[in-house]
Amino acid sequence: MLKRADIQHLIPDAVAYALREDIGSGDITAQLIPEEQTATARIISRQEAVICGIDWVNEVFKQVDPSLSLDWQVDDGDLVKPDQVLFYAKGSARHLLTAERAALNFLQTLSAAATVSKFYADKVANTNVKLLDTRKTLPGLRFAQKYAVTCGGCFNHRIGLFDAFLIKENHIMACGGIKEAISTAKVNEPGKPVEVEVETMDELKQALNAGADIIMLDNFSLEDMRKSVEITRGIAKLEASGGITDATLLPIAETGVDYISIGALTKHCEAIDLSMRLLED
Repeated sequence: MLKRADIQHLIPDAVAYALREDIGSGDITAQLIPEEQTATARIISRQEAVICGIDWVNEVFKQVDPSLSLDWQVDDGDLVKPDQVLFYAKGSARHLLTAERAALNFLQTLSAAATVSKFYADKVANTNVKLLDTRKTLPGLRFAQKYAVTCGGCFNHRIGLFDAFLIKENHIMACGGIKEAISTAKVNEPGKPVEVEVETMDELKQALNAGADIIMLDNFSLEDMRKSVEITRGIAKLEASGGITDATLLPIAETGVDYISIGALTKHCEAIDLSMRLLED
C-alpha cells in the first residue's frame, strides 16, 4: 500500500514537468496584470468528491512563487460537498493565475481516482474482499494515482513489473507451461509474490499444484469462483478479474474471493469539476 510519505520524492519532478509544459517561455496573459497586484483566490469543488492531491498543489504554487500562501480547509481522503471551499491561496495575482491550471489538473485528476475508488469500496464494505487497482494508469502518474486509490478506500496491486510476478497467458506459453513459469519465477526472484492468471478450472489446479501464491480468475463464472474458493482455501489467495462493473461487483465479492482487481479505479475516471475565483480585497 502506497502511503503519502512514499511518494514525496516524486512530486517535485512531476510538477516541474507540468509547469514547463504549461508555462513554456512565460505566461503572457498573466503579464497583463500589474506586477505589484496581490489577490486572494478561493478554490471550490463543484461536485461531491473525495479529495486527493494536496501535496502536488502545494508544490505547484511553491515552484511558481514560494511567497504564495495556501490555507487548506480539507485533507487528502476527505469527502467534500458541492461548492465546499477546498483552500484559499494568497499572493501575487499574476502568479496565482499562472499556477492555477497545473494545480487544478493534479487535484481534479487524483481526486477523480479517489472518488471512483470510494464508489466501488462502498459497494463491498460489508464483505471481506479487497479491491485492487491495476497498471492501467496515466503515464507519469502511476504512483500518484495508486496513492489516490488508497485515499478512496481501495488497495494497491503490484506497483509495476518489478515488485511482484503476474504470469499471464503469453508468459505461460513462452515458458512452456504454468508449472515451468512458476518454478522459474521462484528461482529468479525468491520471496517475491507469484501470481498466475488462469482461465479454466484445470489451469487453476495446475497453478495451485505448482505453488502459486495468488491465482487470478480471468472471467470465471460465479459458480466457478465459488468452487475455486473451496479448492484453494488456506492454500492460495484468489483474485477475480475481467470485466468487473458496479453491477457485478457485489455478487463476485460474495463468492469469497480475496481480491477483485478493477482497471476502472484509475482508467475510467472523469476529472472532478473544480473552480478557482479571485476575491475582491
